Amino acid sequence: MFAIVDIKGNQFKIKENQKVYVPKLQEEIGKKVSFDKVLFYTADEKTFEVGSPVLNHIVEATVLEHVKDEKVIVFKKKRRKGYKVRKGHRQQYSLISVDKIN
Repeated sequence: MFAIVDIKGNQFKIKENQKVYVPKLQEEIGKKVSFDKVLFYTADEKTFEVGSPVLNHIVEATVLEHVKDEKVIVFKKKRRKGYKVRKGHRQQYSLISVDKIN
């Protein structure tokens, strides 16, 4: 059994008891969250449901922690002008554990 869920504009293929990194959520660690934008659902390998645009299923999950990704360096330069800019960025994610798919 798995479902494809839209979480903050990104689509994730999830199963029950799976841990997934998603874009940072506002909820605190240990809180329960639910996602209702289920785009695709299958209970077994033979039957499936496709939403147009969404289905009436709900995915329930628990927030485990908030983490940051590795640093990405952004370097800009214009030759012969003396212009150089070096910036770093660390994207923030939340680790969730999928409890059940209704």
